Amino acid sequence: MRHFLRLCAMSLVLAFGGVACAQTPAGPAPAPAAASAEGAVRAVPEYRLGVADKVRVNVFGEEALTGEFLVGGGGKISLPLVGEVQAAGLTISEFQNEVSNELRKGYIKEPRVSAEVLNYRPFYILGEVNKPGEYPYTNNLTVLNAVATAEGFTYRANKRSVFIKRAEDPAEQSYPLTPLTKVAPGDTIRIGERYF
Repeated sequence: MRHFLRLCAMSLVLAFGGVACAQTPAGPAPAPAAASAEGAVRAVPEYRLGVADKVRVNVFGEEALTGEFLVGGGGKISLPLVGEVQAAGLTISEFQNEVSNELRKGYIKEPRVSAEVLNYRPFYILGEVNKPGEYPYTNNLTVLNAVATAEGFTYRANKRSVFIKRAEDPAEQSYPLTPLTKVAPGDTIRIGERYF
């Protein structure tokens, strides 16, 4: 009888142990990795004007105040009638408001101002690319586009990650090198060397 009870207990342990093993979550483990990879995709914030940007300012009904202007070294744009207006660090809509406010100060009662960026600050690429250097920025630029502009990777290039430093940031950040990794004007991109 004791032997029979021992066999029953062992079979129960094996049965429940087998169920417990079968219910161990082996499948869902990759999900957090996918979520973290998505979280690592670089988000480029709304563009802010900077030194060397070329901007077209249009003041409706005022041809003399309409034209193309460069953001100078001090971060300002020199406009006819109003003089210097702060531009660096502002979004396009903030800059439009700034120009409108300056024009309201005794020049135009209800100015209608629009602005657009004609030429962005260049981006810089260095490291394991065939032609490192400074290149003109284009809208929706990705790291892979930037590498193609620099005539591709060298044979030593690490094609899994990229280091990007924003103009206003003190240090570079590492990002996964994917077709979705965005570049902003003024960024410095560094393609590292892979280790065998």
